[in-house]
Amino acid sequence: MSLNLSCSLRSTTVARLRAAGCVFAEDEAELLFSAAHTTDELDSMVDRRAAGLPIEHVVGWAAFSGLRIAVDPGVFVPRRRTEFLVGQAVRLARPGAVCVDLCCGSGAAGAVLLSAVEGLEVYASDIEPAAVRCARRNVEPRGGRVYEGDLFAPLPRSLRGRVDVLVANVPYVPTREVGLLPPEARDHEPLVALDGGADGLDVLRRVAAEAADWLAPGGRLLVETSERQAADAVEAITGCGLTPRVVTSRELYATVVVSTRP
Repeated sequence: MSLNLSCSLRSTTVARLRAAGCVFAEDEAELLFSAAHTTDELDSMVDRRAAGLPIEHVVGWAAFSGLRIAVDPGVFVPRRRTEFLVGQAVRLARPGAVCVDLCCGSGAAGAVLLSAVEGLEVYASDIEPAAVRCARRNVEPRGGRVYEGDLFAPLPRSLRGRVDVLVANVPYVPTREVGLLPPEARDHEPLVALDGGADGLDVLRRVAAEAADWLAPGGRLLVETSERQAADAVEAITGCGLTPRVVTSRELYATVVVSTRP
């Protein structure tokens, strides 16, 4: 730990976090203790967390699939359930495969792929400048490339027809439900990373419409969605010339549609 902490400071910190509504106050306190270098810095961090800033934004990183992913303020925080999506992509990626991470946010998926499978070519994109800056810190030191722009638009044209694994962690919260999200998300993460349109599937449809042109024969598109949206997602993807199947994780409450280009 960075600080020489007294029992009273520990107790006070946990109590402040608990009073602010932090369910895992003890665990969050440990994260703050390890990140702070002085008591003043710790006090400032606790203030920001108590004000509703996500703990990942306060400490500057998120634990994801065994990696420490840098997460800057204003950037979408990778969710634990998305480890299932990325795990499916890792299973499908062979050494030397070409992989794309759309709506990459912090670049967590691309970073995990590069760390888990040897010799991958990984390209990521996001429309949010803050996310792109963050993703470059996570992906490019591991050998990938990150581009700023809308979905496929900024990617090199040379990738068309060559992508073996296409991961798209698209926003899928219906517009009318964004206001029901926890304050940590709706107040501190970009709306473009949350709002999936009227039924939550607008961005998924846009990705599916172009995916077949970018995938290699036998290539896979993987998208995260909710259990209640899965049937509509399958219908949308099927209409784009791909063959989808739904996989789930009860442990992580995760639903992923894996679609193959014939």
